[in-house]
Amino acid sequence: MWTAAGSLAAWLWLLLCQGFFWRTDVRLPPRREPDVWPPVCVVVPARDEAAALPASLPSLLAQDYPGRAEVFLVDDGSGDGTGQLARELARRHGGLPLTVNSPGEPPAGWTGKLWAVRHGIGLARARDPEYLLLTDADIAHAPDSLRTLVAAAHASGFDVVSQMARLRVESAWERLVVPAFVYFFAQLYPFRRIGRKGTRTAAAAGGCVLLRTEAAERARIPDAIRHAVIDDVALARAVKNSGGRVWLGLADRVDSVRPYPRLQDLWRMVSRSAYAQLRHSLLLLAATVAGLALVYLVPPVALVAGLAAGSTAAVAGGLAWLVMAATYVPMLRYYRQPLWLAPLLPLTAFLYLLMTVDSAVQHYRGRGAAWKGRTYARPDAVPDEG
Repeated sequence: MWTAAGSLAAWLWLLLCQGFFWRTDVRLPPRREPDVWPPVCVVVPARDEAAALPASLPSLLAQDYPGRAEVFLVDDGSGDGTGQLARELARRHGGLPLTVNSPGEPPAGWTGKLWAVRHGIGLARARDPEYLLLTDADIAHAPDSLRTLVAAAHASGFDVVSQMARLRVESAWERLVVPAFVYFFAQLYPFRRIGRKGTRTAAAAGGCVLLRTEAAERARIPDAIRHAVIDDVALARAVKNSGGRVWLGLADRVDSVRPYPRLQDLWRMVSRSAYAQLRHSLLLLAATVAGLALVYLVPPVALVAGLAAGSTAAVAGGLAWLVMAATYVPMLRYYRQPLWLAPLLPLTAFLYLLMTVDSAVQHYRGRGAAWKGRTYARPDAVPDEG
């Protein structure tokens, strides 16, 4: 009974006191088009992205931007012809100027993506852009995406304007796991708090980050975060810690084209960085497992066990489960998914619990933070270049 009551109390606190994380109405801030559109450079780090580029790169080249803009795709040691395909797509579709380059293998202490971003920003600086759009190679943008991002940043004064791309939700496993991924992220980093002055909460979504060049230089991006596996959150923190302002919200017409049709694909996506999110701490891992169990697993167990035993724990468990499901409904609507998935959130949370534990196990086996043939050490295990 006391455990069920504790879970209900946790859910009431999450409902009312965690920045209304469950609401999905945080969209681009008010926009005002500038009199003179500032120059923008788009930086796209890409490693083995030949499958995604035909659906994503043409959308960048076709941006309807009134000012000067160009795209820099940095081929991070691909073995599938990513760079050559990018050049071919540019010849076929036209649009914004495209430069394709490769920096070679990253040195010790750098993740491959951030080394590619560093190289892309270096190339872009020769064009003296006021803004940098950092976007992943699997992200497709609506034709007015760059225009609306710049207008929002110009009107609001934010140094980072980031949109969380709408992830692909087509397979059964994607329907079960993907909306919850964004829901859990918003629970950790409530979007309303990120954009509010005077708060320490900072996060961005790496698929779509408009970054003021001056703020990048002030925060030493990406050098200051060169070893970060969760680079988007690290970028936002660095900008905010250097006095910048950060905004993050959900996207309407910025979409990920990367498929995760099988559970093992989604498992790999989550487990590769989950333990890094916990700063490779066994204490934080234990606290996370206990917290997930109390918040997500206790309500259905208390309801079933309470009904079987005739205990009032069933009431507390049922109410906690109801609040849980109700807070999940807006995210399901955002992803245009059936609402009967809401009561299944405890099952999804259990899967995430297992993924998090597996992330720690893989780390201690020397296979943690592995992505596309590379495995990254924890930050305190790499040399400091600074």
